[in-house]
Amino acid sequence: MGTLLAQIEMCLNSRPLTLLPNDPSDLALLTPGHFLIGTSFQSVPERSFQHVPDNRLSHWEMTQKRFQRIWSRWYPEYLQQLQSRATKGCKQPVSFEPGRIVIIKDDNLPPLQWPRGKIPKTHHGKAGITRVVTIKTATSDAVIRPVAKIALLPVPDFPNSADREGDLVEHAK
Repeated sequence: MGTLLAQIEMCLNSRPLTLLPNDPSDLALLTPGHFLIGTSFQSVPERSFQHVPDNRLSHWEMTQKRFQRIWSRWYPEYLQQLQSRATKGCKQPVSFEPGRIVIIKDDNLPPLQWPRGKIPKTHHGKAGITRVVTIKTATSDAVIRPVAKIALLPVPDFPNSADREGDLVEHAK
């Protein structure tokens, strides 16, 4: 049980929060793991035990199967939360403009894998709404995905120093 709880903790602490502010062209993500160990968590991919009957599994394989089951449920729910967070409070539809970083939904990936890419091009439907985007990933230059299969990574709004000084002066009055 302790191993399973440690794996779940690692799973939760591997989720992407935002881009690392060092280099915008790099697709490195800030995760809660950076605050704990200074870098993101890594894992060795395990064989999938989802479709193996429980009576054929060893104790370790059963623990891995439970972890994989939790990941297969939590991963899509977290990405759904990212999608709803992007649209929350917005009166206009979410804009998938070029240059935004996205997480690609892929249900066949092992735990702790967060495929990501940058949008270089959007494809609009008949009503002018973006329905499909082209994504440049680390391994491919052109992956085409519908917007339902991606989640926008939150981008923090860092005000520049001039904006902050104006706010401080306004607040002092």
